[in-house]
Amino acid sequence: MKIPFNKPLISGKELDYISEAVIENNWLAGDGDFTRKSQEWLEINLHCSKTLLTHSCTAALEMCAILCRILPGDEIIMPSYTFVSTANAFVLRGGIPVFVDIRPDTLNIDEKLIEDAITERTKAIVAVHYAGVACEMDKIIKIAEKHSLVVIEDAAQALLSTYKNRYLGTIGDFGTISFHETKNIISGEGGALLINNKNFIERAEIIREKGTNRKMFFRGEIDKYSWVDMGSSYLPSELTAAFLYAQLENSNKIISKRCDTYLLYYQLLKPMEDSGNLRIAKKDSEHLTNNGHLFYIIAKDLEERTQLIDHLKKSGIEAAFHYVPLHTSPAGKKYGRTAGKLSITEDLSERVLRLPLYYDMTEDQVHTVVHEIEKFYK
Repeated sequence: MKIPFNKPLISGKELDYISEAVIENNWLAGDGDFTRKSQEWLEINLHCSKTLLTHSCTAALEMCAILCRILPGDEIIMPSYTFVSTANAFVLRGGIPVFVDIRPDTLNIDEKLIEDAITERTKAIVAVHYAGVACEMDKIIKIAEKHSLVVIEDAAQALLSTYKNRYLGTIGDFGTISFHETKNIISGEGGALLINNKNFIERAEIIREKGTNRKMFFRGEIDKYSWVDMGSSYLPSELTAAFLYAQLENSNKIISKRCDTYLLYYQLLKPMEDSGNLRIAKKDSEHLTNNGHLFYIIAKDLEERTQLIDHLKKSGIEAAFHYVPLHTSPAGKKYGRTAGKLSITEDLSERVLRLPLYYDMTEDQVHTVVHEIEKFYK
């Protein structure tokens, strides 16, 4: 491809820090110096009570399910338009995902539909911040408080995006972040659990350490550690953390460049939206700022999107559709249920097309992508 969909970034000292972890620190397993530095960076810069690095965002979501004490038959409200990990984490505990429709403007869960989906078995609400754009968190938190529910922010795509000047992932009881190579800030694989409700911190450390109180032992709080709760091995390698810390050091530069590319796409494609050819992702609003994670357009229908993908591919441009709604998938039908009709989810999932967007993308490349889209519609 002349213009790939994504291109992983080396931002600075990634390889130096990996060498330092191996040669100087002599530490490759989890919870070394770079893990500590990365966690502290996230806590300080996001204003988060506690951060624990994990080997993936999936792992962080699985920890949330255990921390929420999900039992077989418990229900968890979430959008169907999300990655499978959002549901899988709870299905593994015997939970039932309850799928709610999305808003047509942000493709986030429609907060107006949440309350009607609540039953006596509901334990939690998962707010997925699609494309790094915030859900309406004030309303979601209000609903959760009214019904004594836990709020989990799936902020996999939303590191350093904000809602009313608060970073996404730090508003609910928990937030989960992804550092997969397709995200803005990367470590190949990797994730983080943000704990905003301090009542969960001690148990989260135990769950992350295979159900042992090993962290308390290393802090000198107990004379030996043992198995005290359920858990698993959710720690990332120190090599992963070393790579990540170099990225975090350059995060503002990375996010700023991606936001510039996002804005250029918006400016160049806005005339096509105004003329009715397609819909485009929105700019920041008064109380929402996004991190430039992805820029999408919305075609007229599935056939048009398929033809546009083929047209771009022939021109050496890789573009991609996104999620197949979970409620339409075999596992979604088996393990979950829907709350009302999901007509917007079903409609937009067949029309969304993500355009190439990565740190090294040049203005000329953006112009090339837009030019080919213009050619297609002409």
